[in-house]
Amino acid sequence: MTVPQQSAPALYVGLDIGGTKLLVAGADSSGKILQQVQEPTPVCLEEGLEALHRMIGLVCRGRAPAAIGAAIGGPLDWRAGIVSPLHQPAWRNVPLKKIMQDRWKCPFFVDVDTNIAALGEYHFAGERAPRLLYLTLSTGMGGGFLVDGRIYRGMREGHPEAAHQSVNFRCAHPERVACECGAPDCLEALVSGNGIRRIYGKPAEQLSEPEWEEVAYNLGQGLRNLAALYVPDLIVLGGGLACGRGERLLGPARQVMRERLRIVPTPNVRLSRLGYETALMGTIAVAMHGID
Repeated sequence: MTVPQQSAPALYVGLDIGGTKLLVAGADSSGKILQQVQEPTPVCLEEGLEALHRMIGLVCRGRAPAAIGAAIGGPLDWRAGIVSPLHQPAWRNVPLKKIMQDRWKCPFFVDVDTNIAALGEYHFAGERAPRLLYLTLSTGMGGGFLVDGRIYRGMREGHPEAAHQSVNFRCAHPERVACECGAPDCLEALVSGNGIRRIYGKPAEQLSEPEWEEVAYNLGQGLRNLAALYVPDLIVLGGGLACGRGERLLGPARQVMRERLRIVPTPNVRLSRLGYETALMGTIAVAMHGID
């Protein structure tokens, strides 16, 4: 008697496309990472695409992916899957969705990395807050806001820019506060890695305690604004700067928010439970659940 062959379990692939590194992972239907590979991001677009295809092949091991999710810097058109990440000058108007679907013959989903990271927290960090705001503090700053697990989009499907709010800040060198967007007094100019280096003339890990107090105060003022405007249940902070400094940054910032917040409920504020892999886990969530 011939034993019926069972189909192989579904394999989901995630791509975290950063300006300095590429991360690709394959996961099962529970979201468990089966294999993960990393390579430096090539400057050339063609080399970058070739690297992604090669890495997908490595994690698939001859199997066909059920779907692929991707995170990349904005701006982008998430519906059409056309990307133009600001910090990757060679990637302009790249039809990434068409390229990947033509090559791998499966659904492909892509969105701004902070939106994807928010989905990673929602699906894999063990706490499905109805209104979840994710913030990344790293070289720059960004955010993604979810309502009942769905990405909030503004007018014309614009991506809300939590980092470019104006705050009433404290800074020993106010003349050095300058955001790359060109607007004055942006939160990103005060608390991101680039902003810190511009203001204090050194990387974040070399800041003195009084300098960290300024950064924490300014972050707390930003959290207060976000809590008042979005009224989220939960604010999660991730990214290298936030995870590196940890509660020594978040604790004082949380206190500033609490002391100055009125009328609206005070949200829970915590560090990412997924650490440096929040966006990568978000790409797996998107591969599994799609984006609508």
